Amino acid sequence: MAYILSLETSTKVCSVALHHEQQLLSYAELQMEKSHSSHITVMVQQVLEYAGVSLSGVAAVAVSGGPGSYTGLRIGSGTAKGLCYSLDIPLISVDTLSAMAQQVISMTPSPERFLFCPMLDARRAEVYASLLTHDLQVRQEVAPVILDEASFASILETEQIIVFGNGSDKAQQLMGPHPNAFYVSHVHPSAKAIGALAWEKFQTQQLEDVAYFEPFYLKEVYITKPTGN
Repeated sequence: MAYILSLETSTKVCSVALHHEQQLLSYAELQMEKSHSSHITVMVQQVLEYAGVSLSGVAAVAVSGGPGSYTGLRIGSGTAKGLCYSLDIPLISVDTLSAMAQQVISMTPSPERFLFCPMLDARRAEVYASLLTHDLQVRQEVAPVILDEASFASILETEQIIVFGNGSDKAQQLMGPHPNAFYVSHVHPSAKAIGALAWEKFQTQQLEDVAYFEPFYLKEVYITKPTGN
């Protein structure tokens, strides 16, 4: 029996899930900024205890691979790698935006009618976004996007796009209304979807090198030097 422990820390919402193959057994979520490092190990313990599974029974650890918060991704990957090292089990990385798309696709009637555009808020008018089909085929690779009225305009001429994630409100404001654009608020990355997609990778042995794995930060972290008088 393959138990997969999944960690999602790419935004201010931190979550942990335990799956048996593709069946969700337990889940914990915390929406509190700057709390990941102090709570994630407790959440791991909680989901294992709730499911009655020991840490030694976990077959693999899956982690949200980015993009997202630089600090959040570092905490998630560091925790996942530590667990993999100590338990001598494989590490699985799942694209954050693909996992978000899977969440929305599973709730969308006739999803084949749409393209799916997960967005994570970045700086000012910028988001991290990708464009996927209903079966998670990539139409546009993940990239930083500066939003304006021209964003996705050529695609919207012929296709319907569902836009979601914590960048969707910004997109609706900056892109403006369009009959083929549909905006969904309150969708955030979740360890539930990470675990569901991780099972497929586990079956096909799409595993990471624990020693060298780094999340997909997409852009370097911005560091400013304090100024003083």
